[in-house]
Amino acid sequence: MYIFNPKSIITYVKTPDFLKHGDTVAFISTARKATKEELKDAAKLLADWGLKVKYGKTIDAEHHQFAGDDELRASDFQEQLDDPEVKAIWCARGGYGTVRIIDKMDFTKFQEHPKWFLGYSDMTMLHSHFNTLGIESLHAQTAVSIGKNTYETAASIRQVLFGEPYAIEIENTNSLGRIGNATGEVVGGNLSILYSACGSKSCINTNGKILFIEDLDEYLYHVDRMMINLKRNGMLDNLAGLVVGGLTDMHDNQVPFGMSAEEIIIDAVKEYDYPVCFNFPVGHIEDNRTLILGREARLTVTNDRIALKFIVREN
Repeated sequence: MYIFNPKSIITYVKTPDFLKHGDTVAFISTARKATKEELKDAAKLLADWGLKVKYGKTIDAEHHQFAGDDELRASDFQEQLDDPEVKAIWCARGGYGTVRIIDKMDFTKFQEHPKWFLGYSDMTMLHSHFNTLGIESLHAQTAVSIGKNTYETAASIRQVLFGEPYAIEIENTNSLGRIGNATGEVVGGNLSILYSACGSKSCINTNGKILFIEDLDEYLYHVDRMMINLKRNGMLDNLAGLVVGGLTDMHDNQVPFGMSAEEIIIDAVKEYDYPVCFNFPVGHIEDNRTLILGREARLTVTNDRIALKFIVREN
């Protein structure tokens, strides 16, 4: 059984202030367009939690497929980052577009006074960038779809935002993984976005960390290409552990690639001995639980169970 000891690899990461009754959460979209009508379920959820809602200028905005042009999306995001009344920013929808605005942003005030940022998929670019700045963020369901997800999806967001102890424990239903225990900072997100960030200033350091990956609507050969690229960049060499979430709606060519997405991933890390698990309830799936990226956690993978327990931090 593999047991990883991080020792000096653990880095200092800032935890934003947890929310309290009456705090304000801003809805924005850094990528595809979204409407207030689509945000009704999310707005009601926040109200039920005793929180106030602010709608950014990108909500109801439209520029082709985007929530306004690059300048509008960047300025709206900047406004919410710098507004001291906004305690959390919840991205409405993913898709594509965040990478087009990230280099327009000034994160100076955000680094001095960090706040929670929620989203996933295309938001992996921001999560990765925040990780390089040493700030925790929430890999969480985007706001427009929260009414279609499981109860556990929304409950996981509330638990983390309000600073409650948080863990994910599930049955291990995939025999391809490797058993073991590890402790490390959780990083990662959408595999395609992690792949696209390689070589940029938003690329994460995975050394000694628990890497999470998920993806949607990809060809199997492309999954292989991305995993090999991460490997060539040294991002798989010294992980504490590898957690694989939803691999949703994968495609094959007319001539079969010969391996499933799960088999491609385990093949890419076969020479290492850290724990690996599959079918974790995070990603483009109905049960999309929240991950605290940048937070240290304990990963346990046995033949029967998988547990990821985040270590409580005072802030």
